[in-house]
Order: sequence, then structure tokens, then C-alpha cells
Amino acid sequence: MSTAQRMLGAPDEAEDAVQSALASAWIAREKIDPARPVLPFLTTITLNKCRDKLRRKKAARFLGFGTAAMPELARDGSPSPETEAVDRQLLQKTRAEIERLPLRLREALILVAVDGRSQSEAADLLGISEKALESLVYRARKRLREKILTE
Repeated sequence: MSTAQRMLGAPDEAEDAVQSALASAWIAREKIDPARPVLPFLTTITLNKCRDKLRRKKAARFLGFGTAAMPELARDGSPSPETEAVDRQLLQKTRAEIERLPLRLREALILVAVDGRSQSEAADLLGISEKALESLVYRARKRLREKILTE
């Protein structure tokens, strides 16, 4: 729990990450080697879940969601009509650009960034190594950044 809290900063998010990690470990319990210590295995899963949460936060910031650092200081909780229109346009553009990605890049990006799956889970689903998945996600994000920010 302390590792997750150090990674994420918020106790409630850390708790979610740990619970998700334990659920993943339970699902993969048949793959656990009883001769090896379980703590490194659980720590790795927890770190992956924390990384996933951090990536989702970063993606939300990248897409312009949750930009107010302290919502309690905001004058009005609802965005202005102009902001809503710009956000809607950015979201439509992002969706369109995701659909234009090559299939392998799109699959990797959606599994990790949108569905919130761990890299190991996504790599298993796609039948590739975690390193290959990491490369696909990196390339997909790079292409999106180039398309969305330069146009």
C-alpha cells in the first residue's frame, strides 16, 4: 500500500491500485510459481497498476480533462460554452485520429490508455511482448500528438 501511495500521492487512488493488483494476482494465481516469493510478483503488479493510473491521468490532462488543479478554488464548476465547444472539437478530432491509426497501434493504445489494462495484460491479449506493446503505445501516442497538436 505504501508503494502505491508514494507512486500516486493520494490514499484513495493507492487503495484502488492495490485492490486492482490483488484482483489481477487472483486471476493469474495459476501462473504463480510456488517456489518463488510472492511479494515481488505482487509489487510488480501494483507498480503496473499505478503506472496505468498515472498514464490515464496524463492522458486526461493531455486531452484537456481535469485541468483545474484544485477544483474547490474554481469559481464555477461548469465550463464556459466556449470551453465546452473547444473540448468537444478536440475530443472529436482525437477520436478521428485514433480511428486513423494503423490497427496494431490502435489496439495497443485502446487496451492500455482507454480500457486501462496493464501492459502485461494487453501484451498477452495481442500475443506480443511487453516491450513490443510499449513501443506500439509510444508510437501511437506520438502520432496522435503530432496530428492533434500540429494541425
